[in-house]
Amino acid sequence: MGLTKTDSFTNKQNEMAAVMKALAHPARIAIVEHLLKVNNCVCGDIVDVLPLAQPTVSQHLKELKNAGIIKGEIEGTSICYCIDPDNWQKFQKTINALFSKYNIQKAKCC
Repeated sequence: MGLTKTDSFTNKQNEMAAVMKALAHPARIAIVEHLLKVNNCVCGDIVDVLPLAQPTVSQHLKELKNAGIIKGEIEGTSICYCIDPDNWQKFQKTINALFSKYNIQKAKCC
């Protein structure tokens, strides 16, 4: 979508699209699942759990961080990553609100 077209949508819609776009890759889902599983900051071992090269993992981490899904802190020569708890709750509420708008009992689809 062109940059000018995003002006036609609400901030909430643009934000949700950015989050979903960031999650729309299996490597990023795997990273998020790993961070949720360990439930703390992770430095180097993300590369060890994925079948990807370190630069590729770094690019995926950057996309997740830019979307606000994760955050990173510098520890020595490494950056340690974890789920951003405030944004995670906000995104969860937004996505749940979208899914809850569908009423399966009233749905009349082809």
